[in-house]
Amino acid sequence: TPSRTQTPSQSLRQKMKMVPIPEKAYGGFFEGDCYIILYNKKTSNGFITDLHYWIGKDSTQDEQGAAAFYVTQMDDMLGGSPVQHREVEGHESEAFKSYFKSGIIYKKGGVASGFKHVETNMYNIRRLLHVKGKKHVSATEVELSWDSFNKGDVFLLDLGKVLIQWNGPDCNIAEKSRGLALARSIRDDERGGRAQIGIIDNEKDSPDLMQIMKTVLGERRGALGAATPDEKADELQKANVRLYHVYEKDDNLVVQEIATRPLTQDLLQHEDCHILDQGGFKIYVWRGKDSSKEEKRAAFSRAVGFIQAKGYSATTNVEVVNDGAESAMFKQLFKRWTEKEETQGLGKVYTTSKIAKVEQVKFDVSQLHARPELAAEQRMADDASGKVEVWRIEDLHMQPVDPRTYGQFYGGDCYLVLYTYLTSGRTHYIIYMWQGRHASVDEITACAFNAVELDKKYGNEPVQVRVTMGREPQHFLAIFKGSLIIYEGGTSRTQNNEPEPVVRLFQVRGTDEINTKTIEVPARASSLNSNDVFLLTTNQVCYLWCGKGCSGDEREMAKIVANIVSKRDKQTVLEGQEPVEFWAALGGKAPYASDKRFQEPTVRYQPRLFECSNQTGRFIMTEVVGFCQDDLDEDDVMLLDTWEEIFLWIGKTSNTYERNEAISSAKDYLKTHPAGRDLATPIIMVKQGYEPLTFTGWFSAWDPYKWSVSYWEICVSCLTSNYQNNNAPSVVSAVTNGNGAYPREVLINKTVDELPEGVDPAKKEYYLSDADFHDIFGRSKDEFYQMPRWKQQNEKKQHGLF
Repeated sequence: TPSRTQTPSQSLRQKMKMVPIPEKAYGGFFEGDCYIILYNKKTSNGFITDLHYWIGKDSTQDEQGAAAFYVTQMDDMLGGSPVQHREVEGHESEAFKSYFKSGIIYKKGGVASGFKHVETNMYNIRRLLHVKGKKHVSATEVELSWDSFNKGDVFLLDLGKVLIQWNGPDCNIAEKSRGLALARSIRDDERGGRAQIGIIDNEKDSPDLMQIMKTVLGERRGALGAATPDEKADELQKANVRLYHVYEKDDNLVVQEIATRPLTQDLLQHEDCHILDQGGFKIYVWRGKDSSKEEKRAAFSRAVGFIQAKGYSATTNVEVVNDGAESAMFKQLFKRWTEKEETQGLGKVYTTSKIAKVEQVKFDVSQLHARPELAAEQRMADDASGKVEVWRIEDLHMQPVDPRTYGQFYGGDCYLVLYTYLTSGRTHYIIYMWQGRHASVDEITACAFNAVELDKKYGNEPVQVRVTMGREPQHFLAIFKGSLIIYEGGTSRTQNNEPEPVVRLFQVRGTDEINTKTIEVPARASSLNSNDVFLLTTNQVCYLWCGKGCSGDEREMAKIVANIVSKRDKQTVLEGQEPVEFWAALGGKAPYASDKRFQEPTVRYQPRLFECSNQTGRFIMTEVVGFCQDDLDEDDVMLLDTWEEIFLWIGKTSNTYERNEAISSAKDYLKTHPAGRDLATPIIMVKQGYEPLTFTGWFSAWDPYKWSVSYWEICVSCLTSNYQNNNAPSVVSAVTNGNGAYPREVLINKTVDELPEGVDPAKKEYYLSDADFHDIFGRSKDEFYQMPRWKQQNEKKQHGLF
């Protein structure tokens, strides 16, 4: 019986229980229910815990309230460390979707709706699933009718013992592959492998399967419509971040705006709660560690109240984060986020101080290939022992630079640097496009154009890196063996008539050949820094000024650089013992940075992967949470943000428009980033199949043969499973006809123009009949496609099918 202080709804809420879901049913959600998901991820510092409560579109208010209540209870039991999420059916966060690799299935029914849960491990099933998504798939049960179909999506007709995948004519390979993965998951997990899969990629080629579909759905009348695009927030919307102070006054909720982009960490007060509004795309509630229990428990209700007050959609995603246990997604919305007492990550080579001192720590370059994660952290593609070639952009063309001056760059010029190196017997290339701060727009444009031409010359294999003056990456420093010198202005052209300055001042930073860079700074005393070595060149002498905080290694590297920038006599000057002539050359004494070095908290950033699109005229990026190599699809352009650089990964069959716009997309990403990113951040273009260690090292396990297995080869695997499970031959036959087998005579030793229409020239062998395939290769297709890619290619060459 409810107490006097309880409403009947509260009493009902307390009677609702949490019921465990069997693991094989993970990813299936009944639309009439609510669910709670607990996710633990192990990290180097312990565990990260996320708590999600999921709201089905047909669930009751009581169920939703009970779910929120249980999440709060679980959060208390776990010490307030979990990040809490409110998820609404069809509008789940990318983090939530990432937990279910095979996809999410929305099922009709639920306890409160009066419907019974359908037992999907039984065979008396007749349902149609509408599959959407390229990276994270969701499948919604829709009406068993042709009216549910469209030209741009994948549909699964589930008949218990038979699963028919119907691919819309406008689907791409990634969508077909994800749909097939979902079909295989249903077959293997829900049906114990005792079901067969049929695939319709072209209705005319699959008459048997189409007959089954017509028997179930009837004859189709009318043309298929186009797919409805998903509503997604663009990057401009996401960049519109606003921070609010939330508190109660006289029983009223007060929401006071206190800051807009870019946000800084010190705005968050430990004794308060704050709401961060990411342009209505997502709402964050931050709970200060010193805020009251009542404040913390009201987090979700306050977020929902805020959503209603703002007139946002009820499906808006909500994330509740705790002071000291913030999610990576929350931290990246701030310009700078530091963590106290945080250990340094793998491969961290420096610590920072107030006066921008870089304290270098040596590392063993021989470990790079054995530990790709180290290569990524150190930004080193190899040990920098490869071949270097340099061109200057002159009259919009490439002019070779004298090798004796390699490493010397002038701010009024643009340069192309080609670096060639070997890895495991294979030649790799990197093209660096160095853009001087004072170069003209025409020169910068010509630099990019010539880089494309150079890229073509080497078979479109090189990695392309845009380098802005002053933001040179680690590997760029290393290939010049400590002799990288950047002159503020001027040019290295032979016809340069501008006289060189009589007095120049250079700041030298670095302890060895790998990490040393020398930059020209204004020749005045205020440019000095007590923690570094400076070179002051005059007509009479070159001074080596050694600050009190510099190391012996830094002094030795400065001596090497001094012999390059000046042929005059060298004079070492210690800080505090400068001769009068030294100060006179700098125009007199002046205050300069002399603070003692101190350790700041390490700034850490979690790499993020995005799928890029701006075809609709709106720049849209879809994040892939918990990414792996499987998330890189051949028809995609992907962006990997590691904070210090931006990688653009170009799939082999990616859209021409998006390939051409890739650099613009990366620049747009930096411009619209909520944290106010540095627009000079290096942008690195990587092509599928030619990824350097600095890219692959960010992935937990990188398989160089991953793309040797295509969507069609997976289809073959499905057929093999159908045979092995002694399923009805009619469906298997229908799928085989869909592939379209051809006599060996029309495939072997034929050029692209001579092949039958529709045959993929890179997969000629796939179009052989099973008998011909076994006769030629001595093994089945399934066995063949399990071989390493290089073995497949060799055998195809031997038999005229390459």
